[in-house]
Amino acid sequence: MSPLFDPQLPADALLPLLVLASSLLPGLVIFFLGEARVRTRTALNLGGAFLKLGFVAWMIWGVYHGQRYELRLPLVDDLDLTLRVGALSLLFLVLSAGLWLLTTVYAVGYLEQSPHRSRFFGFFSLCVTATVGVAMAGNLLTFLLFFEMLTLTTYPLVVHRGTEAARQAGIVYLTHTMLAGALLLAGTVWLYTLAGTLTFAPRGFVSDIAGSHAGALTAIFALLIGGVGVKAALVPLHGWLPRAMVAPAPVSALLHAVAVVKAGAFGVVLIVYDVFGVEQAAALGLTGPLALVAAVTIIYGSLRALFQDDLKRRLAFSTVSQVSYIVLGVAIVGPLASVGGIVHLVHQGIMKITLFFCAGNLAETLGIHKVSEMNGVGRRMPGTMVAFTIAALGMIGVPPIAGFISKWYLGLGALEAGVHWPLYVLTASSLLNAAYFLPILHRAWFREPSGAWAERSAEHAVGDEPRTAAAGAGSPQLETGLLLLLPPLVTAALSLLVGLFASMPFSALEWSLLIAEREFHYP
Repeated sequence: MSPLFDPQLPADALLPLLVLASSLLPGLVIFFLGEARVRTRTALNLGGAFLKLGFVAWMIWGVYHGQRYELRLPLVDDLDLTLRVGALSLLFLVLSAGLWLLTTVYAVGYLEQSPHRSRFFGFFSLCVTATVGVAMAGNLLTFLLFFEMLTLTTYPLVVHRGTEAARQAGIVYLTHTMLAGALLLAGTVWLYTLAGTLTFAPRGFVSDIAGSHAGALTAIFALLIGGVGVKAALVPLHGWLPRAMVAPAPVSALLHAVAVVKAGAFGVVLIVYDVFGVEQAAALGLTGPLALVAAVTIIYGSLRALFQDDLKRRLAFSTVSQVSYIVLGVAIVGPLASVGGIVHLVHQGIMKITLFFCAGNLAETLGIHKVSEMNGVGRRMPGTMVAFTIAALGMIGVPPIAGFISKWYLGLGALEAGVHWPLYVLTASSLLNAAYFLPILHRAWFREPSGAWAERSAEHAVGDEPRTAAAGAGSPQLETGLLLLLPPLVTAALSLLVGLFASMPFSALEWSLLIAEREFHYP
């Protein structure tokens, strides 16, 4: 009998199911709401987001004290749909639940007068359901199912605008992600035939067959990493990500900071640590090539970002680079490097969602889409650009913002592992980050306003000039709609606070140290 129906099952064992249901059920209901049911739709969105955050917060205390939440639903033979919440999965859950709430607030303001809002928010909720399913997956089969659900629920968001550019981007996205699913499925089936299990284990579950199937395991590792590497935007599998920037700003924020690329990076962590085991992966010679791919991706993404005038494309290539810090930290093999990679899962998410919120504000309020159009915009939208500045400096690695903490631990981890070349990669990446972010800040703060938006500002009072309907209603005292301004201010403050208070209990860094000790078994 499934534990779901066991009368002796503790009530808190159902918490993983409640975490899923808190976005799944509102999403399904929203599909059937008329466009005019604005308050009902907003209440369902925000109610589900607060519920999810509450359930996740409930589990933090238990996991901290060693409790593991697990639910198994039998599928076929000895394969179960397994939802499991430990320290690692909870880190991703906190990121997903917290940023989903802020993205929901932002999306409500962004899409206030847009068509097809029920369709958008329905898939929006299902997308987050798939993401938390990925986070709670207790075996490779469960991970695969939610990973593919993520593809199906994000595609309608990418093509939401319905333009030709959106449709073409959707084709590219679907082609890449369906290929990823095929690779992941092939690797999963092959591994099951050899190992007889797909259940994640703290030091992997392939050690018993490594001696007799080394060649097959190498090929399986390549298939699995190729499958998750598409969503993680590893070079040369990254091509879908810049194209997907035609999607609305809340979707871009979701793709980069919460859902797709983070699910891919999280998948890399699971494959290295919970499928193969990091020691076994290193013994098979798999971590070295993975680290090389990560390093190439870091430098390539930064170089491509340098030459992008479109602001969202510049941020997209920045994501290609930054997410591979997570992969590099895992592939270096060592406690401090792993901590640096894992904590960057959270730090990059907070900083990058801030940047996309700000880019959305500039586009929807002033019609600014290009870096070359940003001259003097800091004077017109100071709150937005202060938030952008904090996040950009964090991406560069300026202390004490969150990005500095990640890079510091990655550098220390490389020295601890006795390899020095990652230090050169991190240094080059930081210099390139500065090269493509600092010119934006210089334009925004130190150049005279110019362009169409500046001409409008000369004719209208600040806060009163025309803005697109999607931006939402504003106030003469605000630079844009309150629902658009508040989320980036909150996430920018978080970017600073998680760096300043990195050593506090329950911080992302301290939790990553707990993961390294408890789940990765580092001393």
